[in-house]
Amino acid sequence: MSARVSAVPSTQPLPNRRRLGDRLGDLGLHGLTGAATAAAGVLLGAIAWKIFDIASPAISKFGFAFITRQGWDAVHSKFGALDLIWGTALTSFLALLIATPISIAIGLYLSELAPRGARTVIASLVELLAAIPSVVLGLWGILVLGPFVGTDLEPWLHRHLGFIPLFDGSPQNAGILVAVLVLTIMIVPITSSICRELFLGVPTELEQGAFALGATRWEMVRGVVLPYTRTGVSAAVILGLGRAVGEAIAVTQVIGAGHGIHWSLFATGDTLASKIAGEYQGAATNIQIASLVYLAAILLVISLLVNLTAQFIARRFSHERGGGS
Repeated sequence: MSARVSAVPSTQPLPNRRRLGDRLGDLGLHGLTGAATAAAGVLLGAIAWKIFDIASPAISKFGFAFITRQGWDAVHSKFGALDLIWGTALTSFLALLIATPISIAIGLYLSELAPRGARTVIASLVELLAAIPSVVLGLWGILVLGPFVGTDLEPWLHRHLGFIPLFDGSPQNAGILVAVLVLTIMIVPITSSICRELFLGVPTELEQGAFALGATRWEMVRGVVLPYTRTGVSAAVILGLGRAVGEAIAVTQVIGAGHGIHWSLFATGDTLASKIAGEYQGAATNIQIASLVYLAAILLVISLLVNLTAQFIARRFSHERGGGS
């Protein structure tokens, strides 16, 4: 009887013979990435500490009332942030209200409807808007957009929608509406690019399954693409809001530097960022400088809250897509 050779592979573990270079590489990778992460945290903490340290005289003098007080009088050293917070909120949210449907439409067109050969070209052109320096966009707002708004758009809105407080007042070339439109142009490239990537990430099987059940393209988009990406799109919109809240130069050039809380989009106004950009270099007293940096502290807190909200939504989106409970 011939001996039978066993074909079962040996279960003995292979010796661990990692080279010294591999071990050093692991240690170097951990050290480098850990140092980069720690440096980012330290830098953020240092920026926040310096801002609150310089703003401390205004914080001590005005306290929380600084946030709820109107008016900015550098001559009599009476400062308040409520007008600027209102201007920031109004311009940012209106710009977001206009930019969100446009961004979603661009993302859907580039991911679902555009000819395959034209998608890359059109996407590159849209993303090039994000590469335009804000000062150049603000200059375009002064030379082109402002005269168009003051001569054509605002008179038309006042004539047809003047009964709404938003469109009441005297048309002019600078004001809140021009700032809203400039911010819209700045938000669209960022938000539309993220939306496009989200829509491209929808599994093809889900889309083809909807078509197989007799759905039209619109029904597929409404029933599959948008529900699948709704949380990610929400995060993209909030990131766009953060971009609008922190914009300074372009808004300073077109908003008109007005004071007070106005409902009319035709009035001039100011925001937290534009006030800092427009007045810091010419600040004459220490309390004025501290008050401007107090505005920067408020803006920093708002920006951090916006970004943390976007990260929370993005994590929720990943958790849901991964099937977490």
